[in-house]
Amino acid sequence: MKTAVVWIVILAVLGGGGYAAWRWYDAQPKAGVVSYRTATVKLTDITSSISATGTVVPEDVVDVGAQVNGLIATFGKDTDGKPVDYRSTVQEGMVLATIDEALYAADVAAGEAQRASALAQIKVAEASREQAKARVEQTQRDWARSEKLGTTSRALSQAEYDLSKSAYEQAVASEALAVAQITQAQASVAGADASLLRSRRNLAYCIIKSPVSGVIIDRRVDIGQTVVASLNAPSLFLIAKDLTQMMVLVQVNEADIGSVHPGEPVTFGVDAFPGQVFKGSVRKVRLNASVTQNVVTYTVEIVTENKDLKLLPYLTANVKFETGRRDQVLSVPNAALRWAPAAAPGADSATPAPTSASAAGAPTSPATSPQAGGNGRPDRSAGDKAAGEDAAKPRKGRRTAGTVWVLEDGTPKSISVKVGLSDGTITEVQSDDLKDGMTVIVGETSPTQAADTGTKNPFAPPTGMGGGRRGGGR
Repeated sequence: MKTAVVWIVILAVLGGGGYAAWRWYDAQPKAGVVSYRTATVKLTDITSSISATGTVVPEDVVDVGAQVNGLIATFGKDTDGKPVDYRSTVQEGMVLATIDEALYAADVAAGEAQRASALAQIKVAEASREQAKARVEQTQRDWARSEKLGTTSRALSQAEYDLSKSAYEQAVASEALAVAQITQAQASVAGADASLLRSRRNLAYCIIKSPVSGVIIDRRVDIGQTVVASLNAPSLFLIAKDLTQMMVLVQVNEADIGSVHPGEPVTFGVDAFPGQVFKGSVRKVRLNASVTQNVVTYTVEIVTENKDLKLLPYLTANVKFETGRRDQVLSVPNAALRWAPAAAPGADSATPAPTSASAAGAPTSPATSPQAGGNGRPDRSAGDKAAGEDAAKPRKGRRTAGTVWVLEDGTPKSISVKVGLSDGTITEVQSDDLKDGMTVIVGETSPTQAADTGTKNPFAPPTGMGGGRRGGGR
């Protein structure tokens, strides 16, 4: 009985080991067998876009400065009755801050005293004129009597005659001088008025008022801080007039600026709200380009609504300009347009495979046809690879030709297609032989690659996408 149990255990172990060995052998790749990776042809929407980075800014920003020097004494009150600070809502004409006005008030007092002194000088000059006028009248009468007596009569000597005439002329000159002094005093009053006006205006500048209604984005001073107004007025507050309308300033490379036009739709996202897409439109492309390390970029203005006030000023925006759109069209992965079968072992490797360049309408000679010889799986040159990649990225509004491959009874079969819009991952294709739901080849796995299970260097360059072949090369 024990012997039978032992034999049963031995047979079970041998059977299990044999079954495991058979499964392992069956799982090994067989020579000459190629495994293809495929993808499905889909009916989908394709949008071609240009990506760029920009900054969210308010549309209209007012920089409030100071025109006088001094210490910041106090801050004003916002619409909620709180001291003006960041994010305070203010109305036009509200007091934002005050500068210590002691010196400017003293200047106003000095100006008023100077004006009063000038007014007093006018009165003095007017009194002098009246005295000179009376003196003129007296000397005029004396001179008239002297003329009647004359020098011929012995009642008036020549010296008395000349003295009377001279006194009259001096009185006339004194009157003219008094009139000039009045004019000078009036000019002094005008100068005092101008000086007083300047002093009063400087005193008024000590009160910083809001020029517009809006929201304080930045407060750049503190109480007790000294502001110095020189050639450039010091900035105290930054006010955004309307945060419900924002603008995104985007730097676009010169290679892409030709595809950006006013009125085009734009989508963008910000890191503050991941996953949320904001919409806008291009308002203008500024002409002043900036050059940084020989890279030329142009500033593009994008307008967007911000009614919920989610977008904060100076957020970084990841912008996508929509340069083309196709709705519900057949599409294939770009890898399907780049792939072509390579030469099989033993075939003539000099015979090239059909390329997207030949499919685009270029004349195909018998030497380059897949039926020219061998098994129809010739190799693909580097030039053909570049042509295939270019076919997978057509220009906006341009139709080019390309080739995709499908499996028919386990053998790749080429289908010529017209290539349309691409979003960098999938590409629009048109062909009567291609239908929604069909599978196309995007790569292959050779027996050598499938059997290679050894340790690989992680820093070595990849031989293909996902172990397959890119562009028909290994």
